[in-house]
Amino acid sequence: MSTRARPAAPGPAPGLDPRGEWSLLLLSAASGAADAFAFICVGQVFAGVMTGNLVLLGISATGGGEHGVALRVITSLIAYGIGVGCGAWMTERLRWSLPVILLAEVALLTAGAALWALDPTTSGGGRLGLLVLIAVAMGIQGRIRATPTNYFTGTLTALVGRAALRSWEQKDRWVAGRLLAVVVGAAVTALAVRLWPGAAATVAALPAAGALLVETWRRRPSVG
Repeated sequence: MSTRARPAAPGPAPGLDPRGEWSLLLLSAASGAADAFAFICVGQVFAGVMTGNLVLLGISATGGGEHGVALRVITSLIAYGIGVGCGAWMTERLRWSLPVILLAEVALLTAGAALWALDPTTSGGGRLGLLVLIAVAMGIQGRIRATPTNYFTGTLTALVGRAALRSWEQKDRWVAGRLLAVVVGAAVTALAVRLWPGAAATVAALPAAGALLVETWRRRPSVG
């Protein structure tokens, strides 16, 4: 008597590595945390969302916005560009591995967190220096992955478009997760600013360090 084979349970989509997706989730959370910290603690400026900074620059050009925001926005734009350039150089010319480049990002975010923890009421110049560290880190992060983890307008547009057409793919659960991770990272940072001000900058460094650990683990040589 013949028996019908039971259909196999759905597995991961071809080419989809859950560990890599967790890394993207963590980097997205770091991005949300970094931008929330910059906006709340440095003052009406973003560390990774350059479209938002361009809008703020236009507002400040007409005298709108917080006093001194134009200088902070320009500083962030330049620092982010430096980070992108460094990320491109490290990936394309030096051929550094992703964990090594993420280590550079984590080092920058950790340095910023340490400076903020030592003096949360730092001067305007000190806050500009802090902004430079975080924006350079976000520039590196934005350049080293093909999947965006610090700007999400295109991600949201594609996701909603597929939902409208009822053509969601298995990977879209991870895409939606990255959007949620940005919100969570920002929310945790805002909560830290309220309850533990000296630890507010640490929120961005922790998920970035988690992504570094995940990427390092992914690249361990298999035994046997």
